[in-house]
Amino acid sequence: MVDIPSPTGGEAPLAEWITSDLASAGVDAEVQRIDSSQANAVATIPGGDGPSLLLYAPIDTFTTGDPALDIPGAAVSWRPDLAPRSVVSGDIVEGLGAGNPKGHGAVVLAVLHALHAAGVTPPGDVVGGFGAGGMPSFAVSGVGAPDRTNTGHGVGAGFMLERGYTTDFAVIAKPGWTVLHEEVGLVWIDVTVHGGHTYVGSRHRIPYSNAVASAGRVAVALEDWLEEYAQRHRYSTMTPQGIVSSISGGLRRLAASTPAAVTLRLDLRLTTRQTPATVLREVRAMLAGVSEQLGVEVSARAVAAIPATHTPPDSPVILAAVDAFETVSGSPHQIIMDNSGATDANILRMRGVPTARVGMPKVAAVPDGSSIDFTRGMNLVDVREMQRLAEILIRTVFLLPSKDDSARAG
Repeated sequence: MVDIPSPTGGEAPLAEWITSDLASAGVDAEVQRIDSSQANAVATIPGGDGPSLLLYAPIDTFTTGDPALDIPGAAVSWRPDLAPRSVVSGDIVEGLGAGNPKGHGAVVLAVLHALHAAGVTPPGDVVGGFGAGGMPSFAVSGVGAPDRTNTGHGVGAGFMLERGYTTDFAVIAKPGWTVLHEEVGLVWIDVTVHGGHTYVGSRHRIPYSNAVASAGRVAVALEDWLEEYAQRHRYSTMTPQGIVSSISGGLRRLAASTPAAVTLRLDLRLTTRQTPATVLREVRAMLAGVSEQLGVEVSARAVAAIPATHTPPDSPVILAAVDAFETVSGSPHQIIMDNSGATDANILRMRGVPTARVGMPKVAAVPDGSSIDFTRGMNLVDVREMQRLAEILIRTVFLLPSKDDSARAG
């Protein structure tokens, strides 16, 4: 899977490979096409009359595997782990997306093969879903259908459930050695800092307001404010973080001028106590003070939003996943706190499917002792942890209630 590039919007080749791999073993599988370049893979293991379960993993990668698109954003220079090529060192596999998401997707794939080969009948149908567009991303330049702009932010998960694969419950396989029943949402906000378009030779002769310099001051103010924002909105298992992620503006061909406006893009996470609209108003109120202090016009608008979601902890799928986790880990389950990661679990819950999230711990060390930053952490997986996750998923399947138990559970 690592060796098949699957940037957001261009997942079709990997979806086709997954489908072929399962179908060749006799599993009922199909490619679910969204457009000519983007597709999900979906498979079904028939079960009894109990509740159906979706085992889900996204398949698009955080970066693309193309140096022209990834450098210098993901790294100052090209590195082997950024390439869609798997390198095996003992129990460690390294390559683009080896840990997140493809290691988790490979576990779901292995579980489907195991259930089919064993010839067992699960309590209910088990659907394996491999979703396109799971990363928090707008369309990637040069990837996928040129007229599509909505290729990320859970588009594949939503399409999968919309087109015939809505189940009673779901388990999403994403990083984190715990079982989670809720997660933050997000709102992306464009903050525009206004200035004056002028010429360097006239700086001393006419009013001068450099939007680039002002945007820098606004960015610093936002970064400081976002630390306080996270603590103020901490709730349950969630501590919603925020970042200033990018800056755009100015004419690079015309360095003799200042731009009339510069735009900062923010990602703010939010809890189940917040909404995207309330977060936008909060940001605007903060910026009003910054605008007055700096004496420049600053405006803000939301460009993307996904609400936070919650599944009751006593939902059968949460109880089953926790039971399975405790058996495999050999210790009582402890929920990881202060979470700020958003996944397609939000999309599944938004469509009415109670969802548990469970995954592998990130690789903490590699054989050569070299350092592991965030990006490399996404691109590493330990096959021993994959085996443990597979056992958790299989146990979860069979710990879900039968038809009669499901009726009593309400």
